[in-house]
Amino acid sequence: MTPANLPHLLHELKQHLLFLSGQVEDAVAKVVQAIMTRDSRLAREVIAADTEIDNLEVRIEGECQRILALHQPVAGDLRFVVATLKINNDLERMGDLAKKIGKNVVYLCGVPPTGAQPDFREIAEKARSMVKRSIDAFVNADAELARQVMADDDAVDQLKDELYEELRTAIRSNPDELEALLKLYGVTRNLERLGDMATHVAEEVIFIVEGDIVRHSAGG
Repeated sequence: MTPANLPHLLHELKQHLLFLSGQVEDAVAKVVQAIMTRDSRLAREVIAADTEIDNLEVRIEGECQRILALHQPVAGDLRFVVATLKINNDLERMGDLAKKIGKNVVYLCGVPPTGAQPDFREIAEKARSMVKRSIDAFVNADAELARQVMADDDAVDQLKDELYEELRTAIRSNPDELEALLKLYGVTRNLERLGDMATHVAEEVIFIVEGDIVRHSAGG
């Protein structure tokens, strides 16, 4: 039998996760804009916002632990709490990635442009879109949208590989620009990792909606 107050606790838990999702989505959108416009002020906003994201993640994890310990949810309720724990962690990691990108942007804004000028527009927009749609899939319990997010991960990986090759060539040709080029390398890596985290969220949405564990189904 479901405890009388469990539905209320689960509703509150979802609302708190949605709030965290909104904070993370905002951070990702801002840091992508900061990359495109070399806006150090906006990048610093993202860095500063990470503390709140971390605090929200800790709060939500505590709520999940209390629900599991005190109310012993079953079936769909249990799936939701377990998936929430994982999504919560993935969202916090997205916030960390946005912060890391923001720090690289701040550095790059303070040094002369490198000879290599990698075009981050496509990978940044794809990563941002994956994050947004993974959150939308969670909000709307939309397994089909979650699968679309998962399908986009290969394209982001391909863009990352192309940028890596461009930057490796630049490092060989311009060793005096090594530090700045490594920062650009870090931006590329962390944008790709945002796509990975969005994929993880999408996998948990499918678990919530359908009860299927899909994270290894494509050999990933």
